[in-house]
Amino acid sequence: MSNRVLLFALIVTLCSCSSATEGSKESADSKKYSNPVVSSSLPDPTVIEGKDGYFYLYATEDVRNVPILRSRDLINWESVGTAFTDESRPSFEPDGGIWAPDINFINNKYVLYYSMSVWGGEWSCGIGVAIADRPEGPFKDQGKLFRSNEIGVQNSIDPFYIEDNGIKYLMWGSFRGIYGIELDKDGLSIKDGAEKFLLAGTAYEGTYIHKRDGFYYLFASIGTCCEGEKSTYTTVVARSTELKGPYIDKSGQSMLDNNHEIVIAKNNRFVGNGHNSEIISDKDGNDWMLYHAVDLQDPNGRVLMLDQINWDNDGWPYVTNQTPSLSSVRPRF
Repeated sequence: MSNRVLLFALIVTLCSCSSATEGSKESADSKKYSNPVVSSSLPDPTVIEGKDGYFYLYATEDVRNVPILRSRDLINWESVGTAFTDESRPSFEPDGGIWAPDINFINNKYVLYYSMSVWGGEWSCGIGVAIADRPEGPFKDQGKLFRSNEIGVQNSIDPFYIEDNGIKYLMWGSFRGIYGIELDKDGLSIKDGAEKFLLAGTAYEGTYIHKRDGFYYLFASIGTCCEGEKSTYTTVVARSTELKGPYIDKSGQSMLDNNHEIVIAKNNRFVGNGHNSEIISDKDGNDWMLYHAVDLQDPNGRVLMLDQINWDNDGWPYVTNQTPSLSSVRPRF
């Protein structure tokens, strides 16, 4: 074989190896995502999978009408409108903003619980509910469930709905105790004669309860949510064998006494990490959670974050290194 032929064969081999390397790199990159997944402000996210295969997200960003976004992969989101318009928005607190929505599918309706409050209005704020036939709305307001002064719980915001053993409950509260109460069968009103019960102490807000392998995991947020780069929000958890508690940490100390385990704390890029969404499982059985954070590279607003929730050998949830990821492997749907 001539030297010219050998040289040509070597060039072809090198080119092939280079192309394969570049292809592998491109393939690996396509399997990853970076935080934040949405760089605009979307605090207090709540998410549900619609019957059309999209995930629908609702947040506090527009305190008037509640933005709605949708995605097929929890990473790439597009706006599809708002839950309310200026004409249809709730009005039981006329000057109030709509905060911390919670989306659910109940009795073949999309049911959106919401907080309505003004800053400092801890006895006038309250929780209402709206319904829609489709996740993108339009939502029709059904009015308030209660105000703080009516139910006897100061700062009654941050609703969370759960059904357990055929009974519907609403959990709520913000730094004045986390409470629960039974709802009527339609989920649109408090059950007659129902009494509120206490779940956790005064360190928490933004409640979410996830049931897994015989335990109820109460996720919540501690610290300050809204001080920009000085925000100290942190996602925490405790667990119980009963929905109504007691919720305890790894050492057996109670959440009633403000004890918990840390799930997501700060790092050098993101602070104020909290008010998580529902847990979503992908096709590989991996669990994922959305939440908001302050990005120190641009600390205006609270951006949308995504991280995988892992479970240790004793069944406790954690995010790798207890801090937000900068880049990670994508969920698969």
